[in-house]
Amino acid sequence: MQIRSVEHRKASRLLLLGALCSSALAPMSLHSSWAQEFPRVSAVQEQPADNRLIIRSVRNLVEEGHISQSKFNDELSKRGFELFLKQVDPLKSYLLQSDVDEFRPSEAQLDDMLAKNNISFAYTVYKRYLQRLNEMMPIIHEQIDAPQDYSIEESIENDAKNMKYAASMDELKDRWRKTIKLNFLSARADGDKDEDTREKLHKRYRTYYKTRSQTDVYELLEMYLTALTSSLDPHTNYMAPREKDNFDMHISLKLKGIGATLRPDDGSTIVDKVVPGGAADKDGRLKEGDEIVAVQQEDGSPAVETLDMKIDDVVSMIRGEAGTKVKLHVKPKGESARKIYEITRAVIKLEDSAAQSIILDRGQKGDGSPYRIGFIKLPSFYLDMEGARSNKEDYRRTSKDLEAILKTFNESNVDVCVLDLSRNGGGSLPEAIAATGLFIDYGPVVQVKDPNGRVIPMNDDNRTITWRGPLVVKTSQLSASASEIFAGAIQDYERGLIVGDPKTHGKGTVQTLLDLAPALFGAGATKPLGALKLTIQQFYLPDGRSTQLEGVGADVVLPSMTAEMDLSESDLDYPLPMDSVRAQPHKDYMMVTSSMKAQLQQQSTDRIAKNDEFVKMLSQIEAYRKQKSEKLIPLKESEYMARRKELSAEKEEEKQLDGKAERDKVFTSDFYNEEILNIAIDYVKSLQSENKLVTK
Repeated sequence: MQIRSVEHRKASRLLLLGALCSSALAPMSLHSSWAQEFPRVSAVQEQPADNRLIIRSVRNLVEEGHISQSKFNDELSKRGFELFLKQVDPLKSYLLQSDVDEFRPSEAQLDDMLAKNNISFAYTVYKRYLQRLNEMMPIIHEQIDAPQDYSIEESIENDAKNMKYAASMDELKDRWRKTIKLNFLSARADGDKDEDTREKLHKRYRTYYKTRSQTDVYELLEMYLTALTSSLDPHTNYMAPREKDNFDMHISLKLKGIGATLRPDDGSTIVDKVVPGGAADKDGRLKEGDEIVAVQQEDGSPAVETLDMKIDDVVSMIRGEAGTKVKLHVKPKGESARKIYEITRAVIKLEDSAAQSIILDRGQKGDGSPYRIGFIKLPSFYLDMEGARSNKEDYRRTSKDLEAILKTFNESNVDVCVLDLSRNGGGSLPEAIAATGLFIDYGPVVQVKDPNGRVIPMNDDNRTITWRGPLVVKTSQLSASASEIFAGAIQDYERGLIVGDPKTHGKGTVQTLLDLAPALFGAGATKPLGALKLTIQQFYLPDGRSTQLEGVGADVVLPSMTAEMDLSESDLDYPLPMDSVRAQPHKDYMMVTSSMKAQLQQQSTDRIAKNDEFVKMLSQIEAYRKQKSEKLIPLKESEYMARRKELSAEKEEEKQLDGKAERDKVFTSDFYNEEILNIAIDYVKSLQSENKLVTK
């Protein structure tokens, strides 16, 4: 019940779902005056005219191209109704049951409204939400300032899904009283003083209020259309122009701007991180913790103050084409005087999201030398789509970077390669195929089925193998889409060992990204209208099995917290069903056998039983399972602290989703990763004993 920002939920969703795209268009630059172009929902009486064009285009594209070939109907309308309410008020913290009852007559009519390009229902709901937000904010801040009685025997609902909307304002006020109390208890358990927590909570809810009350018409359009399109499957979404631009940068690993991430703080804009190698980093003046108070363009227009401005709008003003300049009015951390930094924008390569490697020495061979383990962290299957589309000679892509790393491994006499896909949420389908081809000679990597039921194998046709030695693939329930294609193909070819959670995420569908502006106005269209991410195919592994819902199973399973979390495709709303197709003939490398897997699992299980850190984690997993099953969280301090002494389920989830340690390093030397290396060494020994060890 502790509040999370809309941005946090969106980031988590992107992390979990990823995007497996078969095609996409080049990124568009954003206009700097975003806040002026897109009015706030609260300030308009009806939807903008161009919204109708977007709605019509999205409806037609979905009904013509979605793999289910479904038409919007009453059933999808009812699904969309519930999904939209969930997007607007996910914790049922603002809307009343009477509000929902008032909306209910439209439940089966949203498809009819959509056919008329009408989304007035979205405005009705969101404006009521804003009304309730305005009504509740004074009450929330009042509760933050109120004295807390930690001796009362009371509790709060553990899961918003089981909650009903409050029947009255009094009930809603009491729900907020308990929510605030829970926040205080959580902070107390972390060792924070109540006065410090009070200040943080005031800031948190003021920031939340400002963010939500500044929702613009395109953001509402994205929320609403996505609720309706997601009634067909979780991955068919409308992306507003800004979200489309962010998606393009994510998959191409290129950002046009100064190279800094920002965060909101009680109406202020704070520099959260300066990207190494970016324009701001090379300039050297902007630092983490600095406050950006105004932004000025190089055209001589007046500086725009950022106080109380939505963080996305600040980002849009700072972002721009490489070579252009922007003036940042900055209050350095700990100072009150304003300084002006003029920085020339540049293309920043997001190297932290690219393939990175390290060679580790572990164990001991018969001759006394250590085993050399080449460890690769691959966060996504990225592709510079603009470069690929323009036929640039040296555009950035996963397979090219992986090939260079593997060649280095060959030259460095590496004994075994470990490829970490445990946080790889997907990416480019062609790159998943090309990357698989670095480890096999040739053959089918994936099969795709289109809306007409045709199944087409997609092959690796490059008859060379860059890495012939032992391969271990680390996966988790966060491994989705493209990473499941790679891991599944490696498993079907018996080419390498899959290690990690019992199964991967289970996303077995392919999306295409359709830019709406060219679709509506032709190739020369310049005004950004966003894009539709549309599910057009299901994919299947070479042996014909689908990863949809079931994912790719690990050959050697390790206990982990992510395996216990509700992160899989089956935990999402309205996933497509799993099926299978005919297997494709392919080579079996016979580098993994049933007896080998059983032996490696037993060796690992024996080590885990003697490892104090694994034993501690198993205890935490049991506590997590217990807390997840509880319907109520106690708010009496003694009971709450006893519960927290075991584990905080919510904090554990946030920790696992954040994955900061994994992001900051190529390889984190903890008990879990060291066990992965132990398994890799055992795997080399097993191949050696069966005379299956392949060298370069």
